Amino acid sequence: MAERPKILCVCDRDDAWASVPQALRDAFDVVIERDVRQACARLQQAAFAGLFVIPSECDASLQLTCLLRNEQILAGMPDGVALLNLDYTILWANARLYEWCGRPELTGQGFFAAWDKAEILGPDFCPFSTALAAGRASSSTLRVGDHRFFEIHAAPVLGADQTPTNLIVTVRDITEEKLQQQKLAAIHKAGIELTSLRPEEVFQMEVEDRIELLKSNILEYTNNLLHFDVVEIRLLDQESQELRPLLQVGMKPDAAERLLFARPRDNGVTGFVAATGKSYLCEDTSEDRLYLEAFEGAKSSLTVPLMWNDQVIGTFNVESPEPRAFSESDLQFLEIFSRNVAAALNTLELLVAQKANTAQQSVEAIHSAVALPVDEILNDAVNVIERYIDHDPELVERLQDILLHARNIKQVIQRIGQTMAPAEAVPAIAQVERRPKLENRRVLVVDADESVRNDAHQRLDRLGCEVETAHEGREALLMVRHRMSYDVIIADIRLPDMTGYELMLKLMELMDRVPLILMSSFGWDPGHSIVNARRIGLHPRAILYKPFRLEKLLETVETILDVHSDVSHV
Repeated sequence: MAERPKILCVCDRDDAWASVPQALRDAFDVVIERDVRQACARLQQAAFAGLFVIPSECDASLQLTCLLRNEQILAGMPDGVALLNLDYTILWANARLYEWCGRPELTGQGFFAAWDKAEILGPDFCPFSTALAAGRASSSTLRVGDHRFFEIHAAPVLGADQTPTNLIVTVRDITEEKLQQQKLAAIHKAGIELTSLRPEEVFQMEVEDRIELLKSNILEYTNNLLHFDVVEIRLLDQESQELRPLLQVGMKPDAAERLLFARPRDNGVTGFVAATGKSYLCEDTSEDRLYLEAFEGAKSSLTVPLMWNDQVIGTFNVESPEPRAFSESDLQFLEIFSRNVAAALNTLELLVAQKANTAQQSVEAIHSAVALPVDEILNDAVNVIERYIDHDPELVERLQDILLHARNIKQVIQRIGQTMAPAEAVPAIAQVERRPKLENRRVLVVDADESVRNDAHQRLDRLGCEVETAHEGREALLMVRHRMSYDVIIADIRLPDMTGYELMLKLMELMDRVPLILMSSFGWDPGHSIVNARRIGLHPRAILYKPFRLEKLLETVETILDVHSDVSHV
């Protein structure tokens, strides 16, 4: 017996069957559905010869018409859409979801079973349960296979009594976005690995070995993460502005050895990028006037600056035999990776004469460590000399020898440092600015605060000054008496035993001219030390208000040196 055609009847009345005309019941198999949404789902699941709608107070025909019209809209959406029942079974899905799932039929299947190797990655590991239990939307990330990612958004459909009747799930393809994130994470990890060397590795490696290791790692990450085969990295000599080759792969020999400078013209794209600090995407080398051929057959290139502390320290260039081979995304990734490379270069001190730079830093660290202890020896020695100066000439002479040797300790460290790290071998980026007026000048700093005395050493020693410190006024006076002279004396206005003004009065008894600078917390001078000191000759610009910038300190010291330039220093 042939199967009769089906007709779908939509009616939410209790006497639905009685409302169907007898003629329809005789000619068709009548399927009755009381819920409009379920009726729409049935239309997707099976073939019906017709649709019979019995209007009611809720106007089912209007609802069904709107639902079918919305279905047509949803079918053309770029995102996937599905209607699920409370068991997460698909009642209806649009064309996009069919395409992504790759199955001929989705209705009647469990949502997650419809995908190939689907796995919820969170943050909500039960988004459907959450949506139904909480009565609100919930989202999560779905991984399909190894390299496809989707964002799923589940929202409950509430009935008249506000209880969930269905779930509407939208699905968005975020594969490219997710892969971009993974690539960024990989670049970040690569950056950490570029700059990380275990102490034992550094100890056992020569500088040249460390350079080769870094170059090898840069090439590995450039190839594996960014998939660039032709690479050139140049470092900028800050003084001459020459771009010196550090690493080249796939370049023509004459291009690799080409003399380039950081200039916007006549030095190719690399020179332009170094001069401007701006990245440059050359989409077609045949049409770009700046481009200089790096390898035979090059059609496009991408060049970014290596930046450290907002300063260009080099360039990173990649090339391709294909025109327009690089996208804005490639540019972004290379800029991020280049920041890691710049950080690695700085961390490993791979700029010019890295050995000299390391030696200089080591010497400065040693000098800083011994400076205050040597000052303590000087302070103790002058106190003992003062006690025995009229009673034991031989002891005083021995103590004066101790003073001389203690002062020589710092000078010996400086001389050894100059031998290990001559100034001309230190990279320009790491060189200390020269202040000729300060070189070989004797400076005494008087302050009870150890951090102030220590800062004085750190800031002035490296500029060539011979810095000594004292805790209090009496100690400073003894230092002056047994030092012969200082070019500059910097003292706090409130010392443990006297004011800055009182110190100046006593210094005037020992020196023809007093090259004094007074320090004060801003606006704080209850004893009027500064006013009184100015009245007896303190220079108007010989005031430092704490905290002060290094440049202000240096300018003030140089001013006092100029004022007292005719005072000899031994």
